[in-house]
Amino acid sequence: MLCGGTSKARPATSETQQIADEVKPQLEEKEGKTFDVFTAVEFKTQVVAGTNYFIKVHVGNDEFMHLRVFKSLPHEDKPLSLNGYQSSKTKHDELTYF
Repeated sequence: MLCGGTSKARPATSETQQIADEVKPQLEEKEGKTFDVFTAVEFKTQVVAGTNYFIKVHVGNDEFMHLRVFKSLPHEDKPLSLNGYQSSKTKHDELTYF
């Protein structure tokens, strides 16, 4: 991984799902709808002054969304923040920086 660059995509873990679940209400508020299916599939990370998580999430049928979630450094004690997202993605769309 390049300094400041993103890691390779990896299968989602239970920690990744927990992060996705924590920002789900933020996404639902921005989208104006609820998601019955919200399953993290894969993720990349980027170390900054904290960590950016780029997470591919299955939201039902053949629909996927890409989330960018910021996790601050532990001593800052801040909640996870949904800093961006991309909708209308497919299972095979590559996770990229956005």
